[in-house]
Amino acid sequence: MTQSIHILPLKEVLKTEIELPASKSISNRLLILNALAYSPYPIKNLSDSDDTRAMLGALNSSTNHFDVGAAGTTMRFLTAYLAKIVGEWTITGSERMKQRPIHVLVEALNRLGARIEYLDKEGYPPLRIYGSALKGGELELPGNVSSQYVSALLMIAPYMLEGLSLTLTGDITSRPYIHMTLKQMEAFGVKCEWKGNTIKVPNAEYKPVETRVEADWSAASYWFEVVAFAPKGTTVILKGLNRYSWQGDSEVARLFEGLGVKSKHSSRGLELLNIGEIMSSFKYDFTDQPDLAQTFAVTCAFLGVPFKLSGLHTLKIKETDRINALVNELGKFGFLIETNNVDCIEWSGKKGEALDKISVATYKDHRMAMAFAPAALKMDKPFVIEDPSVVSKSYPGFWDDLKKVGFAIEDQK
Repeated sequence: MTQSIHILPLKEVLKTEIELPASKSISNRLLILNALAYSPYPIKNLSDSDDTRAMLGALNSSTNHFDVGAAGTTMRFLTAYLAKIVGEWTITGSERMKQRPIHVLVEALNRLGARIEYLDKEGYPPLRIYGSALKGGELELPGNVSSQYVSALLMIAPYMLEGLSLTLTGDITSRPYIHMTLKQMEAFGVKCEWKGNTIKVPNAEYKPVETRVEADWSAASYWFEVVAFAPKGTTVILKGLNRYSWQGDSEVARLFEGLGVKSKHSSRGLELLNIGEIMSSFKYDFTDQPDLAQTFAVTCAFLGVPFKLSGLHTLKIKETDRINALVNELGKFGFLIETNNVDCIEWSGKKGEALDKISVATYKDHRMAMAFAPAALKMDKPFVIEDPSVVSKSYPGFWDDLKKVGFAIEDQK
């Protein structure tokens, strides 16, 4: 795809069905569990995202050096996985990945018997890993660290000699993602105990099982946004979502009820309907669903709904600093966004002058591109999305799916 695209104004959405991409979060967890179980069964409906391609490439590689690019889940999960695989390994990534801290995971693994060294900047990739048997035992971590660190440790914990007793102190971030990991481990035959802030994983072995990846609720959020911006009565049907999903971002269905979108499961899929009723203000703590923050910031702003989004501390170390990225890009449209630059952004409803020609920077972040694209339904002139190919990280067919419902997207000349 070109370096940038024009998205033209759109007044209505065609009624259609969208086949959502498979969840990359589930895909990458299942790939690690499948490898640990030495399973002969291929995983059905694997994600076609960059992150999953990076994980597949690493697990199928015959080398001892891995470059995972910008794939954060792959970097965290693979670091833990390699720590228990006998051999000497190196793992690196993109320039942004080399700026994303990994010391919490590395130090935790080293305390559990691993031997991992930093090859450049202390606390950051690239890493050299000397894989061996891990002792395990008791470990304490702050609960507000990335859930990917926690999941990475949990998935290899059954193969630690003493298992793992992991205590998370303080408030726990992205709790649903940890729960998802434990449920998938249980599907492979290892049942853990989570009481209070302590998770106990026994010394055990995974059993090979046949698995299938469900559709991605994070990807679904952009379609809730599209329907919220569309005229009253607009409907879109989303295919492949699990009604009783382990994905924390399934909460999007409940949250969007206050922003004018009702949803219901049917034999055809998840049916979204714009009912035209919008709350006067929106306030929510996204500690459990940080990947939804960009969707809701953009949706509320363009619907004219003042908002306060909190629990965003992990957004500072994502593909970009998502807090400042939202402030900058919404500001181009005239929205005067405030932030404490730590874990919260809010909008009181105040607006300034929008730029005459708007070009939305995506900062190599797929969710920036996808969160802003639906705003074409609220615009009276075209705007630009820079580096549109970033959507391949989680939803490679996003632009094609937008075109299916009537979005006019042109390469910028």
